[in-house]
This record gives sequence, C-alpha cells and structure tokens, in this order.
Amino acid sequence: MATRIILADDQASIRMGFRRILDAQPDLQVVGEADNGVAALQAARSMTPDVLLADIRMPEMDGLQLTCEITRSLPSVRVVVVTTFDLDEYVYTALREGACGFLLKRSRSAVLVEAVRAAAAGDAMISPEITMRLLSRFRQERRTVPRPGEPLTPREQEVARLVAEGLTNSDIGAELFISAGTVKTHLARLQKKLNVRNRVGIAAWVWGSGLVDEVHQSASGESD
Repeated sequence: MATRIILADDQASIRMGFRRILDAQPDLQVVGEADNGVAALQAARSMTPDVLLADIRMPEMDGLQLTCEITRSLPSVRVVVVTTFDLDEYVYTALREGACGFLLKRSRSAVLVEAVRAAAAGDAMISPEITMRLLSRFRQERRTVPRPGEPLTPREQEVARLVAEGLTNSDIGAELFISAGTVKTHLARLQKKLNVRNRVGIAAWVWGSGLVDEVHQSASGESD
C-alpha cells in the first residue's frame, strides 16, 4: 500500500513541484493539499495520512503550531517540516514539538523522497545542511537542556551522538556494528531517559547538551 501524503504550503508552485516528485514514486501518493495551517489540520483529521509535509511559514496557523497540534491529537501522522532556513529558532522549536524530519526547500528530489519514506517507516531524516548549521549554532550558543532521568550509558551516548549527526538507523548500525533492532532499542531507551518524543528530540538534546563536542574532544585527545 502506498504511503499517503498531504502537502501543506501557501505557495502553489511548491506544492505542485512536491506532488510531481512524490507521485512519480510507486510507493508514494499525495492525497491532499492545503495552503494554510488550519486547512492542513482539517485535512489531516479527515484523511489521516501517513505523512504531512508542512512549511513553517503559513497563514492562519504556522507550521510550528500545526506540528504541535498534529503530534498531540494525531500521533499516527508523521510531520516532516520544510523550511527556507531563515529562522533557526523556528526549526529548534519544531524539533521540540515532535517533527519527524526537516528539509530545505531547495533539497534534491531524492532527499525529499527519502525523508518521506523515513518518516512513514517511523524513522526520521534531517537534511545534512540543517544538521551542520544547527550543530554550529548550538556550539556557539549553549542551551540549557534537562538532565536525563537516568544517566546515559556509553553506548547510548554513541547512538545519541550519531542521531544528532543525521545518521539513519541503518547508518548507526553499520557505524557501531550492531543490528537495526538494537539501534531501535537504544533509541527507545534514550527517548524515555531524555523525555522526548522521537529521534529528532534526541538530536535537539544532544545539540544543547554539548555531548557532540565532548565526544569530538575525547577522540582528538586519543589521536594525539
């Protein structure tokens, strides 16, 4: 069965371009469109798609509020946020609200397709450009993040770091020589310990905690 998608963007040309790319895939189907956040929420409630592709800047209800409403009232619908990336704070807020992925509007067609498929499979994908820009910002402007409910094990720290660097479950498994099932187990434990909704929340916590910097400094010291 094809993954059912709703497109939410106030620009008709963007929706048309995304529809053309996604409908060309045999396993993906655009079932609805909306030009504002309120209409997108109504469409999601009536159609219950697998994935909602949402712009951050929309009239009536922006993508941040839409993401929040969807994750709270329709948890089965995965939200992938699309941004021109001129508002970093919006991206960070959406991370905390439970978005399952982030794309730049100028991303390649293959990246768009991969992000939708990842979201439908319960995974998440963040454009590498977004990952690196957010990571750079968080290094410069350290944020206060809650302490974990329980200390993270060394392996959980490794998994969390790789999530923050934008790796998929299969990539993490290959990097750490563990199975995809084991990766999912670690992610579930991390979500519970960090009190976040998904892997994107894990990434946000890592960026704010400085864990990536600590690991990189440790690796640099070992190589000296």
